[in-house]
Amino acid sequence: MTLAQTPAPAAVGNPTLNIAIFAVFVAFTLVVVFRVSRSNKTASDYYAAGRAFSGPQNGVAIAGDYLSAASFLGIAGAIAVNGYDGFLFSISFLVAWLVALLLVAELLRNTGKFTMGDVLSFRMRQRPVRAAAATSTLVVSFFYLVAQMAGAGALIALLLNIPNTDTLGQGIVIGIVGIIMITYVLVGGMKGTTWVQIIKATLLLVGAATITAWVLGRVGFNLSELLGQAVDKNPVLTDATGKPIKELGDTLLNPGLQYGATPTAKIDFVSLGLALVLGTAGLPHILMRFYTVPNAKEARRSVVWAIWLIGIFYLFTLVLGYGAAAIVDGGSSRIANAPGGTNSAAPLLAFQLGGEILLGIISAIAFATILAVVAGLTITASASFAHDFYANVIKRGETAPDSEVKVARRTAVVIGVIAIIAGILARNQNIAFLVALAFAVAASANLPTMLYSLFWKRFNTTGALFSIYGGLLICVVLIVFSPAVSGKPVNPATGRSASMVQGIDFHWFPLDNPGLVSIPASFLLGIIGTWIGRRRDPDAVAQHAEMEVRALTGAGSEKATVA
Repeated sequence: MTLAQTPAPAAVGNPTLNIAIFAVFVAFTLVVVFRVSRSNKTASDYYAAGRAFSGPQNGVAIAGDYLSAASFLGIAGAIAVNGYDGFLFSISFLVAWLVALLLVAELLRNTGKFTMGDVLSFRMRQRPVRAAAATSTLVVSFFYLVAQMAGAGALIALLLNIPNTDTLGQGIVIGIVGIIMITYVLVGGMKGTTWVQIIKATLLLVGAATITAWVLGRVGFNLSELLGQAVDKNPVLTDATGKPIKELGDTLLNPGLQYGATPTAKIDFVSLGLALVLGTAGLPHILMRFYTVPNAKEARRSVVWAIWLIGIFYLFTLVLGYGAAAIVDGGSSRIANAPGGTNSAAPLLAFQLGGEILLGIISAIAFATILAVVAGLTITASASFAHDFYANVIKRGETAPDSEVKVARRTAVVIGVIAIIAGILARNQNIAFLVALAFAVAASANLPTMLYSLFWKRFNTTGALFSIYGGLLICVVLIVFSPAVSGKPVNPATGRSASMVQGIDFHWFPLDNPGLVSIPASFLLGIIGTWIGRRRDPDAVAQHAEMEVRALTGAGSEKATVA
């Protein structure tokens, strides 16, 4: 079979126009943030937006928080290149919300005050549990921030034609995103961040719906025809030189293209799915959103609204991914080899359909997506450090709210700088994959501890520490020594490995995602720790009874938790 050469990656759109549209969005959202920041007078205003948002408003904001660059850029690209296996990301992300709705949303709102540490420390010894909760929140937020920063680099690299090998150019872009993000958090707090997320979610849903309708209109609104065109246009995936990498064709519609080649790959898929489904209920920036509503009823309404909006969007990703494979010149191979890699699928599709104007608009929406999510992550991480670690561990609850907020703002700056550096290192990875690592950490360290705390009356401080630190340590160690970080083969065409670290191989764990091992281990460690420490918390059972009444009825939920 003779293979046509894949078109060399080229600049798409007008860089000046793209930057102008970006600037308009950033200017508009900064105005909003500055206006709402005038009402930030207390710690509650900064951390929880004064609990002033309704369920529908918060549901839109949750959708804005959840529909990250992984959803818009990463999943569309994964479907364009890996077909059915890429769509499994969408399914897992959506199913995860049922866990959040049924197990944590209402109970968490009734029990907590600002952070996950408030919930976990309600019936435990304050200082060690809050320190553990803050540590876990910072680590999960770090992994999630890395994915968003990588998405920023990928997007701007495509629009400005900055090659994947230009570390300095992409690094400057990621740095600019980080600076804007820090500005949102420092000025607007949770209230400003929430409004940015509402604006971004609205734009994202409208933009995705527009492209979806446009793509389907080209095939007479016949999804089968679109899938057939994607198959016919992509018989094989090639690298930038035209060298075949793997067969596509009908395999785009069948399971196994990405995760079915070997038994290890199949196990890796199970591990990935477990992390995605259980991880949402443990993501600190999602959990913190439940505190921005006035009561548990609104928390439930938030999740219902979020499920509908997120579910509709993930149906759009099916059309976006296969539409990119079918319509973009060069198909899946062009997408895989463009600046930004597979994350370029949605912008390339927009350019193919509507030229420079649509590309600029869709790219601005993607850019807004990244900014809103990183702002939410940053305020969550900084709030957890300031409220849980600084105020309640270092100062033992004897600190003024103003001092606590100042520490939160300084922490946001530090987190932003670290995220910029890490984003530069991970800039060529698929964003959906990077987010899956954050989900694995959240599901390993946070979810078991929260479920035990809410539902197991004998659970105690030792069990909580074993579960958080044990799950966190196991998950992070397995990630560091996985093929995701080092050891994947080098692509001869690009001279780069698909791993984050180039040129060395220190991996020994075979799976890219550690969820299959780390999540059960965390549940088991919680049981072991509770058994070991059962005599150290004699009041744990009585405290659980009080916590259960509050969680199920909301009685006393408007008052501060034990400090």
